Amino acid sequence: MKKIKILPIVPFILIVIFGGLLTYFSFNESLKRIRAVTVDDISRSPDDLPAQINRDYSRRVSVDLEAVSVVAEFDDGKTYEYWTFNKQVPGPLIRVREGDTVNITLTHLRKAYEEQKTINSHSHSPSDIERIRSIKLEDREESDRFEYSFGFEGVELMKVGLGETKSFELKTTKPGLYIYNSGGANAPTHIARGMYGMILVEPRDGLPKVDREYYVMEGEIYTNKDSGDSGFHKLDEEELLAKNPDYNVFNGSVNAFREENALTTDVGETVRIFFGNSGQNISSFHMIGGIDLHSTLVPAGGTAIIETVSQ
Repeated sequence: MKKIKILPIVPFILIVIFGGLLTYFSFNESLKRIRAVTVDDISRSPDDLPAQINRDYSRRVSVDLEAVSVVAEFDDGKTYEYWTFNKQVPGPLIRVREGDTVNITLTHLRKAYEEQKTINSHSHSPSDIERIRSIKLEDREESDRFEYSFGFEGVELMKVGLGETKSFELKTTKPGLYIYNSGGANAPTHIARGMYGMILVEPRDGLPKVDREYYVMEGEIYTNKDSGDSGFHKLDEEELLAKNPDYNVFNGSVNAFREENALTTDVGETVRIFFGNSGQNISSFHMIGGIDLHSTLVPAGGTAIIETVSQ
């Protein structure tokens, strides 16, 4: 009976099996990441903002915000977990008039991250706009709660936990453009995940009319992978603390203003840009094209209203 040598075949079979398992798990992981994408386009369009105010009286303005985490692409083939207001970055531009009463209803849909402890929300506004201040909370069983503490003259008004919806009011007493964001003990983490937006308080006499307006916010993304790596990118807290971002983005993603979302204008039109810098570093904002506009330096957490004429 002829003997068959099978030993040399065994390593080959093992390689095939091992390779198949690697392919299977790699495919499964990729499939999980694909399925994890909950928002096709995280970037808020720059022309997605309320129209210019055309009234000479004060009123009550209602604003609905939802705090919710989503996974979306921040660059081609690269995904990231965002913590958002209303599932886009930035959150909506809140546009009101000096003297208005603003009623904000906040809903906490679900926890954004398993290890999340607390999130306190506040608005970067002058002292004569009633400030929303954050407080430090002790660890508790409801460790997956967003905790929002809004203060009027030092009085705590409300906390919004998981699955809750609550409202608060503020009176706008000084015009300007201000950033609102998560302001908890780990605020840089929350902001780096996209929890920010702006509120515009127009003066009583209104702003000069322009042909076009745009809403633009710069942000910083800190990830655990190299810039050339595709797939899911986790937040890198060491780079965050070092203020060394891997990506500087506009409206939440790389190349946010290309193609249909490009900032466009006709020759001779007046353009106004509401710009905010949510990052930890100074922004040197400028545009390239037929625009008579020099660089505008905007500090971390700062804003600028830029007006120009296209040429």
